[in-house]
Amino acid sequence: MKLLLTSAGIRNPSIHQALVDLLGKPIAEASALCIPTAGYGQPEGGSQSAWRFISGTQPNRPMTGLGWRSLGVLELTCLPSIDEGRWMPLVRESDVLLVNGGDAAYLCYWMRRSGLADALPSLGAVWVGLSAGSMVMTPSIGEDFVSWHPPTGGDRTLGLVDFSIFPHLDNEMLPGNCMAEAEKWASKMPQPSYLIDDETAIKVMDGTVEVVSEGHWKLFTP
Repeated sequence: MKLLLTSAGIRNPSIHQALVDLLGKPIAEASALCIPTAGYGQPEGGSQSAWRFISGTQPNRPMTGLGWRSLGVLELTCLPSIDEGRWMPLVRESDVLLVNGGDAAYLCYWMRRSGLADALPSLGAVWVGLSAGSMVMTPSIGEDFVSWHPPTGGDRTLGLVDFSIFPHLDNEMLPGNCMAEAEKWASKMPQPSYLIDDETAIKVMDGTVEVVSEGHWKLFTP
């Protein structure tokens, strides 16, 4: 699977071009499904987060409002109650999956329970994550990022890449996300970690990792 792991969406021309490169076609010719699920796992404002993501009314976090040929919603929490044949063909036909931020542990739980996690390696779609939608692809997120606790406990996520991600580095609205705190978090992680600001994304294609940035970032190796 092709991955574009962003901190805050398709924020600048460099990240936009990385998305087009992964798609292999213009955005206007691509079909997208958006996954709002992670927003519901955050401590408050989950429904508002989901609506803003679906409707594309987050001008500072462009994802669904990029001008897709078609756009649908895939809500993971409802999938266990319906037959897979009703939704899996649509997923397999889509060019891109746009994945909301929120709580990565909550998103991971519903990806596994819905069956989407098992299907990921066989999908041709580009996975475009926003914050938690990116972190869920890593082996673990660190206890600092767990606000919704899975039944099995812990901070483990899908592990489809071999590094962790600290998003929103030095975001002025998040004073706890300064470089010193990010490095403290990274020092506790068992694998390398990318500390990325909102103008940075990580592109993964055929196992090759490339940082795409018009901001600043750091690779921290414990």
